[in-house]
Amino acid sequence: MSTGSEANHRIRLALVGAGVIGTIHGAVISDLADRMDLVAVVDTHRDRAERLVAEHGGKAFTSLTDALEAVEIDVVSVCTPTGRHGEVAIEALQAGKHVIIEKPAETTVEKTDEIIAAQRRAGTQVAVISQHRFDPATEVAVAAIGNGELGRLTSGIASIDWWRGQTYYDSGNWRGTWELDGGGALMNQGVHTVDLLVATMGRPVEVFAYTGTLAHERIEVEDVAVGVVRFENGALGVLHATTAAYPGLSARLQVHGDRGSVVIDNDKLTFIHRTPRDSSAEERAYGNPGTAINQIADYPDASGVAAQTAGSTPGQLAIDAHRRQYENFLAALTGREALRVVLETNRQAIAIITGVYESARTGRPVSLQ
Repeated sequence: MSTGSEANHRIRLALVGAGVIGTIHGAVISDLADRMDLVAVVDTHRDRAERLVAEHGGKAFTSLTDALEAVEIDVVSVCTPTGRHGEVAIEALQAGKHVIIEKPAETTVEKTDEIIAAQRRAGTQVAVISQHRFDPATEVAVAAIGNGELGRLTSGIASIDWWRGQTYYDSGNWRGTWELDGGGALMNQGVHTVDLLVATMGRPVEVFAYTGTLAHERIEVEDVAVGVVRFENGALGVLHATTAAYPGLSARLQVHGDRGSVVIDNDKLTFIHRTPRDSSAEERAYGNPGTAINQIADYPDASGVAAQTAGSTPGQLAIDAHRRQYENFLAALTGREALRVVLETNRQAIAIITGVYESARTGRPVSLQ
């Protein structure tokens, strides 16, 4: 809910974590300089904090505690390694601040629930970065499903076919650890695509999976995960996430129903066929790519055509996606919009991923709460 002070002054934000993802957040905050100020950058390595301060403003600190004591802060943005999200977010919430948390909220459902409990005590807003829910392609897919244009959902596929070299895992002592990374290909790289599977398919209720570490050394977590998910609506899903697919391909989401299908590849709509609710799907004994009508021409923004025409770079597109979620957060602070991604939303994706890990350890299906 908004307050008078939030409606009448510029939002003052503290950024905690000045690594790779913190740099993206810093660029987004600068893009929104008409509405918010970066007043503090916190990192245990002061030189990294000072670098971001030099680029985007504010003061450098080595702890959130010091920043909270030294400057007035409305919002804390958490960009630390995943296993430190909870402690930073809870400190900010106990200080009465609003919070933005980079994905995922935490490494386990239990730790996520601790943040949820702290938020309820504080009564402030918390959003978890799930910027691909704000992609035009995702919005087209969700709208088609909501309008009944895919009919009854039957299956979905989330596949992340990426490569991370050994140098990536060796670049930080937290990478590839259970404590701070929370998992491997699925938790770190695949969480966004898993989140989109939840956004389109609904609440997950059970998962069964296998994982393996097949192409990397000196990591505790998986570089390959495969699994199946059963959803509350009866639909079934397939998960595939890897950082061992050389040279690296794409992140892909497929959603299928008995009246239409949607495919999103690398954040772009590559296929859509929908049947309006007030009409009948064509009866076909067989279906194949040659007879499938792709209605993608109706969606130039979602297919990336408009972005290509405008000359947008991949880096700028990443910043744009984060900015759309920041804009939703700012609108929520003044009561103009509801938060579109809350802790409870991200909790479902975390439940799937940690369920995969438990199933792989036990060899049994895991029920999701």
